[in-house]
Amino acid sequence: MAKQAGTTTRSVRGSRTGRPIMVLLDLLGRRWSLRILWELRGEPLTSRALRTACDEASPTVLQARLTELREAGFVELGDGGGYGLTTLGRELCETFMPLHRFAERWKR
Repeated sequence: MAKQAGTTTRSVRGSRTGRPIMVLLDLLGRRWSLRILWELRGEPLTSRALRTACDEASPTVLQARLTELREAGFVELGDGGGYGLTTLGRELCETFMPLHRFAERWKR
């Protein structure tokens, strides 16, 4: 398969292929990544509000994940200083909804 002009290959831990699914799973599997995306699904949050929503996650780890999620195009820093989901980030969160509904049924 030929590489399209203008595309970038992201590195992924444990994978030399850089397959998109492996890159995405690596990013989402990092501590707090999924929780950050989940907490931002409703509305933008400031760093402090996001930290509170994430059970007082370490500010260092939280900022590292926010940087990674911003670089991946899922999160953006808004004009008001809060973090929010990009269009791509909202699309990703929509893919979680069937799993969320399943988890809600499963817990009963």
